[in-house]
Amino acid sequence: MDTMLETSSRARRTLDPKPATPILFAHFVLRSSNIQPMIDWYSTVLNMHVVQRTDYICFLTYDDEHHRLGIVNLAGLTAPDAKTAGLAHVAYTMVDIGALLSTYRRVKGLGIEPSRCIHHGPTVSIYYRDPDGNGVELQVDRYATKEATAAYFQTAEFKKNPIGVAFDPEALVQAYEAGAPESELLTMPEGPPAAPQSPPTPN
Repeated sequence: MDTMLETSSRARRTLDPKPATPILFAHFVLRSSNIQPMIDWYSTVLNMHVVQRTDYICFLTYDDEHHRLGIVNLAGLTAPDAKTAGLAHVAYTMVDIGALLSTYRRVKGLGIEPSRCIHHGPTVSIYYRDPDGNGVELQVDRYATKEATAAYFQTAEFKKNPIGVAFDPEALVQAYEAGAPESELLTMPEGPPAAPQSPPTPN
């Protein structure tokens, strides 16, 4: 009964149909079979430091952003086919969950579907492929401050599952428009770890 009353008292809202602009270039991710020289190079050239490293992935940053670069450790990559060492995706941070979801709805209306949607823990992310197959991530931070987001990278939960959990963007849109609070919208869903990102392929 309490839940029904809480739901009925929520003010309904509508996503803004106008295009939303990203507010920040967040990070980019590379796939490499040469991970230690890559870490050394970015540490030297861009004055980066390692935030967290597992056998699968290393996260680095050069400022107060939780990470500016991720390097995925994959054996046997070759050039220039789909197993080429190089760019996996670039990422852009939206101002809030409403902007992320309104962008999802707007571009879907133009026939642009996401390649996957992942709640990573520190971010809620929707991924796309451009016409050449390059990955583009639109994301919103889960936490209110960069310090809190960066702290999540040091948790046992993130080390155990550094990829995250898949989510249904349509369900998130419905929850948003029904008036669900932002804290609920940003909560990580239950589910198995998402699969690693697939190699880029042209559309």
